[in-house]
Amino acid sequence: MKRNWIRKLIGGLSLTSAMFIFQACYGTPQDFGYDVLIEGQVKSKTTGLAISGIQVVVGDNIQFDQTNEEGYFSFYTISDSNILIHFQDIDGELNGSFVNKDITVSTAENSVYLNVDLQEE
Repeated sequence: MKRNWIRKLIGGLSLTSAMFIFQACYGTPQDFGYDVLIEGQVKSKTTGLAISGIQVVVGDNIQFDQTNEEGYFSFYTISDSNILIHFQDIDGELNGSFVNKDITVSTAENSVYLNVDLQEE
């Protein structure tokens, strides 16, 4: 019984050592793409109040964020010359109903700040 426990301990240490050597030789994967920070606030066009529960989606990507109670959102995405951002009301009548809106952003900087006004339905 004791010998089996020692074997498992040495086996685990051997595996850990092999993984450490692999990382030392080849390194960790690097992100070579340039990222851009997209952030902003969504407000009602008629009242000027912040809207929570608006889904902010990047293009056809699965990357999205949802506005908080103050209407703010932020996320990083891959930098491109033109980025399509889709604003969609997904909470139904909870915070009012708003018309979906698409905005195309041209990125030349590392960050973009958007003030978005949505029209009520």
